[in-house]
Amino acid sequence: MIASNTLEPTRCAVKKTVFIVDDHPLLRQGLALLINQQQDLEVCGEAEEAQAAMQAIAVRKPDILIVDISLSGPDGLDLLKSIRAMYAELPVLILCMHDEAIYAERALRARANGYIMKQEATDKVLVAMRRILHGEVYLSDRMANKMLQQYIGGAPDAIQSRLSALSDRELEVFSLIGEGRGTREIAEELHLSMKTIETYQAHIKDKLSLRSGRELIQHAIQWKINEKPS
Repeated sequence: MIASNTLEPTRCAVKKTVFIVDDHPLLRQGLALLINQQQDLEVCGEAEEAQAAMQAIAVRKPDILIVDISLSGPDGLDLLKSIRAMYAELPVLILCMHDEAIYAERALRARANGYIMKQEATDKVLVAMRRILHGEVYLSDRMANKMLQQYIGGAPDAIQSRLSALSDRELEVFSLIGEGRGTREIAEELHLSMKTIETYQAHIKDKLSLRSGRELIQHAIQWKINEKPS
């Protein structure tokens, strides 16, 4: 069930514990402050990258995770897949700056329980967590309607259709190219070899029918510009 309406906190003797994975300390602090003010929720730990998160989750045993997609090293989708391999039923909310039209479906395919953009009002994060803790899936009204339209026969737009052909890692490389990162910088960011990144770039060009590296950069930059919320 997809839902995004308000849900009041329930009074309970034991608070549900939340673990936050995000590489921005100020965002983690802000979320922790918000969550710890609630009568039914409390933060039990934080991490800024995937390996530390997996180690801490085993110790803290949280009731729900909040995970950003953009992490140093393995990204949030890679982390989600690792989590699912070990904790099949652990609720995970993806909180991300990236356009939900591209990433939300990927997150759900990786078995996230919800997706919310960082630009949403802070109270929506609380609503999303509570919905997920009640066994529901959380998406914004806009994304829920979009997925419903696709389900009943609406065709996706051409750009999204082509990007959907990219693997999660290829989309991550494409996104970094759009941020102006060079091959070496992307390799260092993802802890991969330059040859591997060049292979991903070649696959992206083939899948998007681009003829040159220049076209790849132009399309990636334009996509990043269009991805930003108006």
